[in-house]
Amino acid sequence: MSEETLIKKAEFTQKVCSYWLVQGALVLVLTLAGIPLLLLWIPLGLLLTRHYLSRMECLLTNKALKVKKGMLVRVEKTIPLEKITDMGLVQGPLMRFFGLYKLSVETAGQSGPGALVSLTGIIDTKAFRAMVLQQREEMLVKSESSNTDVASNDSADQLTLLSEIRDTLQRIEQQMKQKS
Repeated sequence: MSEETLIKKAEFTQKVCSYWLVQGALVLVLTLAGIPLLLLWIPLGLLLTRHYLSRMECLLTNKALKVKKGMLVRVEKTIPLEKITDMGLVQGPLMRFFGLYKLSVETAGQSGPGALVSLTGIIDTKAFRAMVLQQREEMLVKSESSNTDVASNDSADQLTLLSEIRDTLQRIEQQMKQKS
């Protein structure tokens, strides 16, 4: 079996920290009761968002997409490329302001609605998405060609076996005729 090789390591922009900080501040302002917490949120939010970003990792290999993220609860997922059914790009108004996209990965057989993995802040998200989809297609083409080779080998083996069975049956038939 061939080994996995790294194709691309996604890099994340620092702008995503500002986006998360502003997003949290908007939630606090909209709740009104959270307005006094803004003074606490800004320094704490800066620290938390930077730490969270430093813990994010996304690797594209020749066989899978590997994602690691989280601070208190670490999430590590390995998504086989052949299982990926959709990779969506989302960009809300605040994300547009910061020049960010959220990349969502959906797979065949995933449980529950929504994306299996969502990543915000990948530098050049569209190019990374295209690279993942291209690698997926290349892998599927290789898989189909190897399946075709196996099927043709199986067909040849089956024909040989059937010929041997036919020859054996003819010999048995001739022996039966000779005995009667």
